[in-house]
Amino acid sequence: MRRISGIVLAVLLIGGVVAAVVAGRQAEDKATATKTVRAVIGSEKEAFFADPDVVEALAAEGYTVRTETSGSWAMEELDLGGYDLAFPSSQAPADELADKHGVRKPLPRPFYSPIVVVAHRDAAQVLAANGLATLDRNRGGTLKMRAYLDAARDGRTWQQLKDADEHGELTGTVYIATTDPETSNSGALYLAAASYVANGDRVVASEADVDRTAPLMRELVRAQGGQKSSTDALFRDFTSGVGDPLVLVYESQVASLLREGGQSVADVTVLYPDTTATSDHTVVPLTDEGRALGELLATDPGLRDLAVRHGFRPQGAGAEFARATEAHTAYLNQQLTGVRQAPVPTYEVLHELARRAGG
Repeated sequence: MRRISGIVLAVLLIGGVVAAVVAGRQAEDKATATKTVRAVIGSEKEAFFADPDVVEALAAEGYTVRTETSGSWAMEELDLGGYDLAFPSSQAPADELADKHGVRKPLPRPFYSPIVVVAHRDAAQVLAANGLATLDRNRGGTLKMRAYLDAARDGRTWQQLKDADEHGELTGTVYIATTDPETSNSGALYLAAASYVANGDRVVASEADVDRTAPLMRELVRAQGGQKSSTDALFRDFTSGVGDPLVLVYESQVASLLREGGQSVADVTVLYPDTTATSDHTVVPLTDEGRALGELLATDPGLRDLAVRHGFRPQGAGAEFARATEAHTAYLNQQLTGVRQAPVPTYEVLHELARRAGG
C-alpha cells in the first residue's frame, strides 16, 4: 500500500512539473506572439521590410509583416481583400485608394524621398559643359529642368553636345530613363515635375493644360523606348554599368547605396532637378492593424532610425537624415538647397497625362 501511494505521489509530481512547463511555454508564447499583417508595397521599400533589424524591431512591437510588391499606380487595379494595408510611394495614389476603399483620413506618412537623377560622371560633365546642369558638389549637382526640357523638345542628341565626342558611350538622343508612369510612382512624379515646368511653372490642372503639355511628355517617354516597371531594376542596371547614362531614381536608393559603399558608387554623380517632386510614402490602412502599423512606422524612434538607414527622410525630422548622411555630402543635397518642389496634379489629371504620354 505504501508503495502504491509512492507511485501515485510520483505521478502527481511529474504531472505538476509537466503542467508547469506547459504553462510556462504558453505564457512565453503569449508574450512573444505577433500579429501577422499583410501589406502590398512599392518595390523601393522591399529591402526595408526585409532587413532583419526591421523584422526584429517590428516583432518586438508585436508584428510580423508579410509583403508583396506592386507599382504604386497599379495598386488601384488590385483586389486588396485580405490585405491590412497598401503602402504606395506617393500621396496621390494613396488618396485614390483611400477614397475607393472608404479609408479614414489623415493617412500615416512615415517618410519621404525626393526624386533625383543619377548620372555617370562623364555624362554629368557633358551636361554641365552645355548648360544643362551645374556641378556644385564633388559628386553631385543640379539638373536645370527648363534647359533639359528645351533639349528634349528639340530632340537634341549627345553628339550635338560639346565634349560628348570624347566619350564613345554617349550616343543617341539625350533622355532620362524612368519607369512606366502609368504603373510606377517615380515615372509619374517625373511627369508631374516636367509638366509643371512646361506649363509655365503652374500645376497641370485642366484639360487645356494637359493638351498643352502632353506632346512634350510624350517625347520624354518616346525617347526611352521600353520602360521598366520598377526603380529597383533601373537602379540595379545603372550601378552594374549596363544601364542608361541618366536614370531617374529615389534619393533613398542612392543614400542606401552610399551607406553600403563599394565599387558601385565609384562612377555615380547625383543630380537634383531644380524643380522636382517628392515621393511621400503613404500608408493606406485597410484594417485596424494596418493603421496601427502605419502609425508605428511614423512615430517609433527605432523604426525611424532604420528608415534613415535605408535612405528615407522621416517626416518632420530633417536632422535625423542629415546626421546619418553626413559622410556623403559630396553626393547628397541634405537641405535640398536650390530645389523647388512642384505640386503634384490630382490623380485623375496625372493619370490622363501619363496615358497621353504613353501614346
